Amino acid sequence: MSEERTPSRSTGPRRKRTFQRRKVCRFCADKQASIDYKDPRTLRSFISERGKIVPRRISGNCAKHQREITEAIKRARNIALLPIASAHVMP
Repeated sequence: MSEERTPSRSTGPRRKRTFQRRKVCRFCADKQASIDYKDPRTLRSFISERGKIVPRRISGNCAKHQREITEAIKRARNIALLPIASAHVMP
């Protein structure tokens, strides 16, 4: 018996993977930068347009600083320095 090999994926042309440079944690690189819940300008760069916290694979933060940023964003939302969600259009 002859074995026929079928490709596990589609038979179309293969896509090249684009190499992206590894992002460096902003807070590890700059020791002077601090994470503070009272500074919404810094925290706003880690929130999407919809009001969601940006994951670390996109923001480039290390795990330690991502946890601190998440905690600071939640604290800032709690005292209304940052929006909980994006602005809704009222009908």
